[in-house]
Amino acid sequence: MPTKKHAQFITAVQEAADQPLNQDVLLSLVGYNCRRSYLKIIPPFEKRLNKFDLRVVDFSVLSLLKANPNITQKRLSKAISVSPPNLANLLDRLEERGLILRQRNPLDKRSQTLLLTPEGMRMCAKAETTAIDLETEATAMLSAPEREQLLRLLQKVFLPADDAEQAG
Repeated sequence: MPTKKHAQFITAVQEAADQPLNQDVLLSLVGYNCRRSYLKIIPPFEKRLNKFDLRVVDFSVLSLLKANPNITQKRLSKAISVSPPNLANLLDRLEERGLILRQRNPLDKRSQTLLLTPEGMRMCAKAETTAIDLETEATAMLSAPEREQLLRLLQKVFLPADDAEQAG
């Protein structure tokens, strides 16, 4: 037979199980909300990118090169926050697949510029369509103005002030 203390504990556990979780502190944190949103969007995005044999970072590189042909590796590294050695490995893989080209920078022979091959352009276009479709599905509960506001606010957190003003 359970003791009175044990019975009280069982009752307390049952009451706790019946209550909704109090997440007030966590839900007041930007990082927590970003992470939860990330976890809702990224796994299906990764799954959809798998059909192209791309990772999220590969997609980011292709999309940036499509929009910014002939940028330097250094500038790309800074834009996606990937260290130069890690970026070099990533670029090696994309180059081996025939998706990008590296060329000597005519303004600085010590650096290289990057651009997509025709195959890289086709792959990027398909992957961008996939990303846009997923984002549309993942944010279907938001109105268009709400989605735009969410993007502006998030960019305000991570973009330098000048870039954030241009993006918004």
